[in-house]
Amino acid sequence: MDEALGIAEMGAGLELPLAFEDLFEAEHARLFRALLLVTHDAAQAEDLMQEAFVRVWEHWDRVVRVEDPVGYLFRTAMNLHRSALRRAVVAARRTLRPPAAHDPFEAVIGRDRAVRSLAALTPRQRAAIVVTELLGYSSEEAGAILGIRPGTVRTLTSQARAALQEWKEREDV
Repeated sequence: MDEALGIAEMGAGLELPLAFEDLFEAEHARLFRALLLVTHDAAQAEDLMQEAFVRVWEHWDRVVRVEDPVGYLFRTAMNLHRSALRRAVVAARRTLRPPAAHDPFEAVIGRDRAVRSLAALTPRQRAAIVVTELLGYSSEEAGAILGIRPGTVRTLTSQARAALQEWKEREDV
């Protein structure tokens, strides 16, 4: 502990030039513990600590002249942590966008198209397609419901699909 105070005093008084290696030796364990408390993640704390030391080392000629190089190191590390948090929030916002607003007019337009397309069918085709496609009955079950043979249901359903495709192309939907 006395060694860390000596390092800070050397940087503050500028009597003896503070060596980067001395700062690293004196502060790396303490900075790591502080970052571990802040991040709750040893790997992230280690990364932030290393990045802070790299940034301080890159600007060592200026840092050695500041009043408190140790404070500068810790401030750099905390700023890196805050920047990482901001980037995480931005990434989360991009990823977790709320669903697009529901347009009530689209639902009305869709229902209108469905009604108009079904109106283009004969009553028997409309009944066959509604019972088989919309209600999900098999051709045998639909035949029993409609009072016709299953083969007739299949024929009517096929004709209805062809008529709907024609209507779709004609209406340019």
